[in-house]
Amino acid sequence: MYNEFFHLTRNPFDLTPDPKCFVPTKRHDEALAALYYGIRRHKGFVVLTGEVGTGKTLLLRCLIGLLKESKDVAYAYLFNGRLSSTEFLQYIVSDFGLPTSGKNKSDLLLDLGQFLISRGSRKMTTVLIVDEAHHLSADILEEVRLLSNLETDDDKLLQIVLVGQPELNEKLDSVELRQLKQRIAVRAQLGSLDAEETERYIRQRLQIAGGNLHPDPLFSVQTIAAVYRHSQGLPRLINTICDNALITAYVRRLPSVTPDLIEDVAKEFRLNVVYSPGAEKPEGSDEVDSQQVTTLLQQLYAALRRPVASDSDSGLPVEASKI
Repeated sequence: MYNEFFHLTRNPFDLTPDPKCFVPTKRHDEALAALYYGIRRHKGFVVLTGEVGTGKTLLLRCLIGLLKESKDVAYAYLFNGRLSSTEFLQYIVSDFGLPTSGKNKSDLLLDLGQFLISRGSRKMTTVLIVDEAHHLSADILEEVRLLSNLETDDDKLLQIVLVGQPELNEKLDSVELRQLKQRIAVRAQLGSLDAEETERYIRQRLQIAGGNLHPDPLFSVQTIAAVYRHSQGLPRLINTICDNALITAYVRRLPSVTPDLIEDVAKEFRLNVVYSPGAEKPEGSDEVDSQQVTTLLQQLYAALRRPVASDSDSGLPVEASKI
């Protein structure tokens, strides 16, 4: 919508993980190299973790692009881990191009094993890539471990890449998955960008989209600083803020994005709001209620310990007659 107005050839901050827009940082380069090394060296298990929005899926797309350049590599890519163990196996076998109709779990395992042995005998690489792996149940993760048993005396027949949020590490640290954890040969982790990386990220994204044809910088140093402050260096949030800021600048017919626009976008997306579980309850309410209950109990206890005298007219204890 705003491309022509800002002399851009494409949207620079699309949320779709397009490898053409990949802006490598040192951390991303190291993670990509670790994944590729683990696969090509047949290390078996490779794990990549990172917070939401750090670019894990985009990194996977870049990895898959590298694997496609090699004719000896076949891969299955799973991006939905909320499956039963049989559905999980059916999906993998199907993605490798093998028939699954009418076959039970034993048949699927047998076909997969023969497929891997055949490729291994020809020194070919076979990869299972699982995105959003933190959603996998302990049972599915155990199935994944058992798949790694498909090996020869000197080689792993199936290379397994698990990618997920930090919750994946918590699952792998559990006692019931300790066998799987011990088999992990390569680990990598993604984090947010620092201020310098954020500026380079925005500049290169604009350059990829033809932003160098624009006579003036679309994002000043001050504007980028505001983006970094509100995004905390998370690439997905950087994209969201910058894209919406460009839309607003286009609507207002501004030649560039100002820091004020970034503040408006951040406010609109409630990026300055931090959820607190106790925010809905007035501060100190628990203490007040507790004090009131304690005082009431003390009064009742004191009343019960007072001496009881009879009321000659009513025949009731004095204290009771006053109730």
